[in-house]
Amino acid sequence: MQFQPFWFDNAMQEEAYALPLSLPAKHHCDVCIIGGGFTGLWTAIKLKQQQANLKVTIIEKGYCGQGASGRNGGAMLTWSTKLPSLSKLVGLEKALFLVRESESAVHQIAEFVCQHGIDCDCRIDGCYYSASNEAQKHLLAPAIKMLEDNNLNAWQHCDTQALINTGSAANISGHYSPHGGSIQPAKLVRGLKQVAESLGVTIIEQCQYTAHSGQSPLNVETSQGNICANHLVFAVNAWLPTLKPQFQRNIVLVSSDMAITKPMPETLKHLSLNHGAAIIDSRIFVNYYRTTTDGRLMLGKGGNYFSFANRMSDKFEQPSRYQTLLNNSLSHFFPKHNFEIDRTWTTLLTEVSLASRFLDI
Repeated sequence: MQFQPFWFDNAMQEEAYALPLSLPAKHHCDVCIIGGGFTGLWTAIKLKQQQANLKVTIIEKGYCGQGASGRNGGAMLTWSTKLPSLSKLVGLEKALFLVRESESAVHQIAEFVCQHGIDCDCRIDGCYYSASNEAQKHLLAPAIKMLEDNNLNAWQHCDTQALINTGSAANISGHYSPHGGSIQPAKLVRGLKQVAESLGVTIIEQCQYTAHSGQSPLNVETSQGNICANHLVFAVNAWLPTLKPQFQRNIVLVSSDMAITKPMPETLKHLSLNHGAAIIDSRIFVNYYRTTTDGRLMLGKGGNYFSFANRMSDKFEQPSRYQTLLNNSLSHFFPKHNFEIDRTWTTLLTEVSLASRFLDI
């Protein structure tokens, strides 16, 4: 069987199998969206909620959730710790707006999945940013001061008891915010797909974009035929440099690698990790971990494999090649652990260069 990341495999096992829709002949739509992950599906849902009679079509080269949206760490984070950087890029007023919206989004997602009955392990239990050495202790200080100066700070310094909730004695300091949590990302994607379809969005999986031409309307060429569309949206994350070569020099494709244990609820309870908060350390290429409701611990590490020329390497479709590094991170936070690893995998991150942040992308 072809290798699949844990989250996506887990989601599809719980979903009744159905053949994907085929692209109808001479298909026309108002908006064609390339990519059936978080960005593409949320965009389609918002468009239909605002204008119910709009014809929206999503094409996805695999299955919705098979890309980065369904294989990330599932940590629900905000942009509050990025306020100083955001302020330099877009100005203070817009940066504060982005922080407020990102914090609100965490709770809006929880409300959305509850409203639509999406079972995706959504737990708004907050987020911990930790320090596991002296150099990391004060890295959040500039962001917290700036948040406080603008009456927007939700971060609280962890006392001894709160620090215990990070589950690891390696964390010697930390801050906690209630705006965060964790989620099963692939189940969220598959749930969003169902909601979008219920709103009348046409979703064609196993349909790969190849090119487009014209202006109004556009002729969108795919592996299943052509689509006539008034507007075209690219929601493809790490695949953007491949589809739009002009972004090759503005985006860096890098891996984040993950390992997840087999269920061990009693161990997690002993570690005070019987909650859904996300824990992230303060390294440049962070370690992060969270638990699941069935008692698994997932740990990830960012910034490992940098893809040459932003090519979509086969390494992204295999178990992580950094299993030793992941085990070292587990041992750092949980010394002498005997956790039984169920699976490792790799997700794809895109780092946007400073120059491209000012482009209309």
